[in-house]
Amino acid sequence: MVLALVLFVIIYILMLFLSKYRPWIALSGAALFLILGLFKVYDFTILDGLGAVDYNVLLMILGTMGVVSLFISSKMPAFLAEKLMTKVPNVKWAIAVLALFAGFISAFVDNVATVLMVAPIGLAISKKLKISPVPVLIAIAVSSNLQGAATLVGDTTSILLGGFANMNFLDFFWMNGKPGIFFGVQLGAIASLFVLLFLFRKEKEKISGVVETKVTDYFPTILILSMIGLLIAASFIKEPVNEVLKVFYNLRSGLICVVLCLIGLIREVIKNKSFKVFKIVGKEIDYDTIILLFGLFIIIEGIKTAGVIDAVADLFFKVSNDNPFLLYTIIVFASVIFSAFIDNIPYVATMLPVVSKIALLLNGGLGMDPYVFYFGLLIGATLGGNLTPIGASANITAIGILRKNGEEVKIKDFLRIGVPFTLVAVFVGYAYIWLVWGV
Repeated sequence: MVLALVLFVIIYILMLFLSKYRPWIALSGAALFLILGLFKVYDFTILDGLGAVDYNVLLMILGTMGVVSLFISSKMPAFLAEKLMTKVPNVKWAIAVLALFAGFISAFVDNVATVLMVAPIGLAISKKLKISPVPVLIAIAVSSNLQGAATLVGDTTSILLGGFANMNFLDFFWMNGKPGIFFGVQLGAIASLFVLLFLFRKEKEKISGVVETKVTDYFPTILILSMIGLLIAASFIKEPVNEVLKVFYNLRSGLICVVLCLIGLIREVIKNKSFKVFKIVGKEIDYDTIILLFGLFIIIEGIKTAGVIDAVADLFFKVSNDNPFLLYTIIVFASVIFSAFIDNIPYVATMLPVVSKIALLLNGGLGMDPYVFYFGLLIGATLGGNLTPIGASANITAIGILRKNGEEVKIKDFLRIGVPFTLVAVFVGYAYIWLVWGV
């Protein structure tokens, strides 16, 4: 077990400090664990490693990214944002509504893609009103991160939870007779709205928005809505008995997303009589995340086989002294702190099996429902990234856009918005999850 733990720590440190090479470090780490299994150091075969990969999750990410790319190209998000701006009275509300809009989009679209969609609107408004775009884009970024935990397709971490806990799209809204994590996130969004209104309370200049963007194609919007509808419908399909059909059943969400993406691509090819769209969409897909997750699935199965997961779970259990509320609190706020400095994707992927094991140890070994801990992990890890400029990809993207536009982003500029926004949203979500799922 010690060897596996040391290797995992080294792999994680390398991924942390050599972020540019994270996918290849993860793949190399996975290969190393498979080699250890090959030499019988652990009872871990190549088939075990490949079987541990959640292909449904990878297909969902791949298909969703493709559909989102088409959705952005249609200019529908920009049109909706401009439409909203015509309904607000002043700058304060314009920033708050733009942030809320970014959050709404982010519940169904990747956070980075959301920032890329909405940031140009924020820049245009800032230029028009002659105000600094820095706080505007920071507000958009942190709101995008918040809503990533709201639905199954909102963020990679949500997709990871859905795959690990066998949760479908509707489970994020209502599960086991209780309201799901979606409502906790919305309560956090409402609370954080008041934070934004307070922070921008002095920005009272009147605004007169104009809708300039024209939607070039409504079909990608239909694809997005179809994806949501089909994911909901797929949740009602009963597991088949036939083994071959069971394979398709286990991949159903991923296949839905990929097929819809292919439909959109083929339509573009037929419409434009060119295969150029494959190149355009291909550039927008985050292959690094897919490769990273592929490697991580194998690594985590390797350390699980070596007994590391059990040992870490035992440590958490001892620290909490068999107290579910204390354990829940540790998971939430430790996740906030860790995710402020490290990427939440490998963190959540690693912690899900740990949390599952801890839940089995509670109540004197009788165990308890793990969902309160799953949701606490997701709330903490998703929102924790908003504490620092480097805590989430959406933050890094927003800051990069600002720098390209000649704007200097100081750490204090980010912390002024990110810290109060995060703390308020986390505490609200933390209280909601425990009251609904823990008590």
